[in-house]
Amino acid sequence: MNPLWLSRLQQLESRRAFLGRATYGLGRMALGAMLFPTLFGAKGQQPALDPSFRAPHFAPKAKQAIYLFQSGGPSHVDLFDYKPVMRDLHAQELPDSIRGNQRLTGMTSGQTAYPVVSPMWEMRPCGAHRTWISDLLPHTQTIADDICIVKSMYTEAINHDPAITFINTGNQQIGHASLGAWLSYGLGNLNENLPAYTVLLSQGTGKNPGQPIYHRLWGSGYLPSSHQGVLLRPGANPVLYLQNPPGVTPEQRRRLLDDLGELNQIQADEVGDPEIHTRIDAYEMAYRMQTSVPDLTDLSDEPDAVFELYGPESRKPGSYAANCLLSRRLIERGVRFVQLFHRGWDQHIAIQKQLPAQCRDVDQASAALVKDLKRRGLLDETLVVWGGEFGRTIFSQGALGHENSGRDHHGRCFSIWMAGGGIKPGIEYGVTDDFAYNILENPVHIRDLNATILHCMGIDHNRLSYSFRGLDQKLTGVEEAHVVRDILA
Repeated sequence: MNPLWLSRLQQLESRRAFLGRATYGLGRMALGAMLFPTLFGAKGQQPALDPSFRAPHFAPKAKQAIYLFQSGGPSHVDLFDYKPVMRDLHAQELPDSIRGNQRLTGMTSGQTAYPVVSPMWEMRPCGAHRTWISDLLPHTQTIADDICIVKSMYTEAINHDPAITFINTGNQQIGHASLGAWLSYGLGNLNENLPAYTVLLSQGTGKNPGQPIYHRLWGSGYLPSSHQGVLLRPGANPVLYLQNPPGVTPEQRRRLLDDLGELNQIQADEVGDPEIHTRIDAYEMAYRMQTSVPDLTDLSDEPDAVFELYGPESRKPGSYAANCLLSRRLIERGVRFVQLFHRGWDQHIAIQKQLPAQCRDVDQASAALVKDLKRRGLLDETLVVWGGEFGRTIFSQGALGHENSGRDHHGRCFSIWMAGGGIKPGIEYGVTDDFAYNILENPVHIRDLNATILHCMGIDHNRLSYSFRGLDQKLTGVEEAHVVRDILA
């Protein structure tokens, strides 16, 4: 073949190969743009301004929030949702008309009988509103005029993992941003030396070990990872790897971070990935936390009267009481959102032994936190929420009266309480039937709860969104959600 024609064919083949490779590249870029819409920014472009640089949608009643999450499902039947007629219903079979076709877990769906178990402990009307609160919570009884008890919460989830994921992220599926991450994203931080969202864990004595707690419950999901919660561990090292290695001075650390920041900025300019800026911010936050965290966790400046208020366990790092005290110190330092997870509320068995122990863990410290915030002038601007992912059934799991019997999960109605910024004090909201099994008045879905929390913080839940994979993601999802205005101050 003529060498000129052969050369021409080779050029054509090269062009075809080039065009083929270019087509594949364009397809990969299109896929990348759909999966990571902020990845392909212009060279040198900074990530889009997030809402932390904007004011709230309207004047907030609360600037900060503490969520006392009681993981496992506290028994609303035994703690808050009492009616005297329950005593007359004891040992009767739960009527089919009440139970209906509601889903039961696999732990009780096979039972042949569903006998009613009235509250196992005395309850009494407390405060000016005469709200029923169990004697298992004597300290909570003393703050009845400061809290709003919502008795008509409900959720579709009936098992722990989807239920706790649902109430914390607004979706039963994993991968979505948590409430605290949304607040950090929407409102930003009040203290540059501490994270906007901090998390504290404790294990109860009611059921040990309790249901597992996963880091994704305070994750940022599709939001920039700078908004995820930061877990503070008990003891001498609240944050791992925070301290400089032996022989490294703060000045050397500062120079190292400056050099590393320059390298990261070069990479960010080349690819436009906003997560690189998140990495830079994380290094800088860790540097500032080297001085702020030791001051935060050093309780030597707290007088004995404070430890007496929170109870003897408040001197034990990692206990629920110590974490409640630490949460007040975090609020004082301007942390936007503090979340305590307390495990051990899953009383399927031995409820008569487990529930009193679990209540002793949290009762005094929870009430003390409200009192402490109030006397320091912080409660009006701090929203406090106490509750779990669902409640418990009024019928017995296991043989009636047996020492190993308990109560199963119940999502159709359960109780929480709220206090502080934006919430009416000393009221109860919602009405359930005589069996505390179905809602009769003013149902509050967990989406409504999250919408109300955002409202107290000055955020319209319909306007706080983040574009991801072609959808405007929201904490309250695509379903309808309502702010519970009747409980707002």
